[in-house]
Amino acid sequence: MADKPTASQPSLTDVARLFDPARLTQARQVCKMSKTELHQAVGVSAAAIGQYERGEMKPRAETIALLADALRVPPGFFAHGRPKAQVDIAEASFRRLRSTSLAQQQQATAYVEQAWELSCYLEESVEFPALDLPDWALAESDDSPDPITAARAMRVYWNLGQEPIEHLVYQLEQHGILTVFFTMKQDGEPDDKGRIDAFSTTALPRPMIVLTPDKANDVMRHRFSAAHELGHIVLHHGRQGTDSQMERQADMFAAEFLTPKKVIGEQLPRRLNFDKLEELSQWWGVSVHSLVYRSKELELISESTARRAYMTLSSLPRRPLPIRDFPGERPELLNNAIELLDTVDVTLTQIAADLQMTPKHVRRLADIDDPQPKLSLVGSTDDRRSIQTVDPTAALGTSESESQEEGADMAHRSAISGRYISNAAAARHPKTSVTESGGNKSSGVHNRSAISGKYISNAAAARHPNTSVTERGK
Repeated sequence: MADKPTASQPSLTDVARLFDPARLTQARQVCKMSKTELHQAVGVSAAAIGQYERGEMKPRAETIALLADALRVPPGFFAHGRPKAQVDIAEASFRRLRSTSLAQQQQATAYVEQAWELSCYLEESVEFPALDLPDWALAESDDSPDPITAARAMRVYWNLGQEPIEHLVYQLEQHGILTVFFTMKQDGEPDDKGRIDAFSTTALPRPMIVLTPDKANDVMRHRFSAAHELGHIVLHHGRQGTDSQMERQADMFAAEFLTPKKVIGEQLPRRLNFDKLEELSQWWGVSVHSLVYRSKELELISESTARRAYMTLSSLPRRPLPIRDFPGERPELLNNAIELLDTVDVTLTQIAADLQMTPKHVRRLADIDDPQPKLSLVGSTDDRRSIQTVDPTAALGTSESESQEEGADMAHRSAISGRYISNAAAARHPKTSVTESGGNKSSGVHNRSAISGKYISNAAAARHPNTSVTERGK
């Protein structure tokens, strides 16, 4: 490789002189590559790799080029001079699953470090929402309430009332919690069942929640995981208690935060009724499984009834609801900041060059869809169109804009986001949409679920006044 510097790329000689050992460790861990695998790919000894990472010896310029090629980073990535953070595995709220290896945990924390570096770069030019947590929930606090009290206090502090929380991830980001997707799956690689579950950390100046669509691409589980990690952030910044205790506390927080006992306790059926539970699942944006557990937790059903319910649920076919089909439930903060910089001619390519990362990796960190077209044997037809794009900065609770698809006679509303979606999306997920005719929307008084957008009967609205809104047709 020629040793010629460019405007954004230092020479290999300069990189060798400014070599940062921690950068090599980080890049290797992000690729989930062992020292042995790296030395085999580069052609130097395993002992040399260890010496490089411990700072006992610096690699030569030609070795820098080989390391960069093996780890899929520009050579300049290994040089000093950019802000970075180091997050230890103990500083992240990993769930201690047997299927989660040390290498996977190291990969995830290294990924967090790079996501944080990207956010620091963007915040130099783009104003992010300020961190908005009560004093007892801040990292420097040495005390916090019990999980139930904390969940109720967070609802009050964020002015969420007692209604279902629409667009949960959007809410987290707008209150200053950095939220990112962690997905390192490469095209053509086999599925890895041991992937990291969602986790969080308060080791950085801004708390970060890392969500994992590869682990379970279902919006119901995804929302609970996000609330669970919020529980860790506000409860466990001091890391008190055993891991199992903290996991249980985070679950208790998430259940109360998403489904307040005062309201859900009056709505849950006293006898097992899956139709009713499915309806409540769509209203509140939580799984039926979670509602069964909530019913048992609130002593509305017995332990044996709950076990029978779980067995029934495991035997019923159910198509997961993909996270990307629900605006407001996938991270947008980094993506939107990059789009904003693009309007002033700071391109993603320039951002990647400044950070000495590849554009592909920056897109992964910011959850930006790859612009490269993919070949398909399936023709592009109207019934395969994706969900209509909505304004990610729109305030919650504002009126939804109807689909303007040419020739559409009916509009479908997502049962979780409350926004109108395409006919194709409604056909894929009939249980999460409602078809509305013009007559249904234009006359009389209509009662609508606050989270699902479904029109419900007057009797149902009377039973659930806190989760419905009355609209008068024009």
